[in-house]
Amino acid sequence: MKHDVYDAIHAKVETEPFAGTMGLKLIKVDKGYSLVEMQLTHEMENIHGMAHGGAIFSLIDEAFEVASNSHGTMAVALNMNITYIAAPRIGYCLRAEATEMSKTTRTANYSITVKDSKDNLIATCQALVYRKNERLPFLKE
Repeated sequence: MKHDVYDAIHAKVETEPFAGTMGLKLIKVDKGYSLVEMQLTHEMENIHGMAHGGAIFSLIDEAFEVASNSHGTMAVALNMNITYIAAPRIGYCLRAEATEMSKTTRTANYSITVKDSKDNLIATCQALVYRKNERLPFLKE
């Protein structure tokens, strides 16, 4: 059953318009866990010529979305607290790793880290999700 959920999430991310626009690639999904990559491009620069915080946030949010929905039920973000630690270089690949820290029937807490291709810590995030009592709408019966 779980592998069906993981396969369905992989397929959904591959066709998700926003993920495609941002170049987000789902590398791994497991129970309460995900690993997502993104190549930083010049289109993701801010006014200082550095990686835009919104691009990094998008990577974090995708990892959070996948990990929190990996149980096969709908989960939606309630709160995300991001700390930007270092500015990554344009051209580098960033990886966001989301790990479930706790889960109840209604909420779950996640820790997400972003590292660059040299294993430098770029950002951290603590995130809270609301778990709906509904099956993911794209899962086959």
